[in-house]
Amino acid sequence: MSDIRIGISGWRYAPWRGDFYPKGLAQRRELEFASREVNSIEINGSFYGLQTPQRYASWYADTPEDFVFSVKAPRYITHVLRLSEVAQPLANFYASGPLQLKEKLGPFLWQFPPSFRFDAELFDSFLAQLPHDTDQARTLARRADARLHVTGYLDAKPDGPLRHAVEIRNASFVNPEFAALLRRYKVALVVADTAGKWPYVEDVTADFVYMRLHGDAELYASGYSDQALLRWQKRIEAWTSGSQPDDAHLIDRTHKPTRRQRDLYCYFDNDVKVRAPYDARQLLERLGRLPQPRQGALV
Repeated sequence: MSDIRIGISGWRYAPWRGDFYPKGLAQRRELEFASREVNSIEINGSFYGLQTPQRYASWYADTPEDFVFSVKAPRYITHVLRLSEVAQPLANFYASGPLQLKEKLGPFLWQFPPSFRFDAELFDSFLAQLPHDTDQARTLARRADARLHVTGYLDAKPDGPLRHAVEIRNASFVNPEFAALLRRYKVALVVADTAGKWPYVEDVTADFVYMRLHGDAELYASGYSDQALLRWQKRIEAWTSGSQPDDAHLIDRTHKPTRRQRDLYCYFDNDVKVRAPYDARQLLERLGRLPQPRQGALV
């Protein structure tokens, strides 16, 4: 059976307090609350700066046993260095603690800025450096700056595969060569709904699908109607069952993905008007994946 994870991108948003989060809930318990309302959360603080093993360990401890995080990789690599000479920053990232999430560690998200254009040689070199299992990630982390060799930096889940997903925002990536590169390295191409602002593509390039729903009418703000959620439900059912939607938006129409069940990760990022957590729960309910009700009040 496919593992379907639907949740939110981040959890620390002031407008959510007293709305999604009950009035009086301590901010330090917001992750504890949110992780019992959805079954996955995308960590985005890691995009803005390196975290610590202790912080990842605390996030692990605050969430239920059957919970999964995805981790947004540093913008320093994707936006500042723009994939140039990233060996050491990659090592530093994996030494900063994400392996502390152990069995709750899901995919790593690599998001690229709108100004970043597709360069096949550069992208191939980058994908070749990504760790695809826990052992490779530990090996990479050992090469990090000495200051990052702190207690817990190599702790990890039992040896197993690591997943990666790429989100693009420049039309130059709508190129069959790019899709072929992702397939070669078994990296997922993010299905990103951005209110028409950036490319929308749905090629299946890995054994899982990664979705980011930023709002279908107004970026980061608009919620999803019942009709829109029904559309996403049907697409998710197609992808996870091993097929793809008949009207899929594809870069490479000649490639036919293998027909097999796929895991799926979907994150709502339309947080400005407090729509993300409610939309996520509605989609979970439609798919019969709502978490079990919490026992007692969390205050």
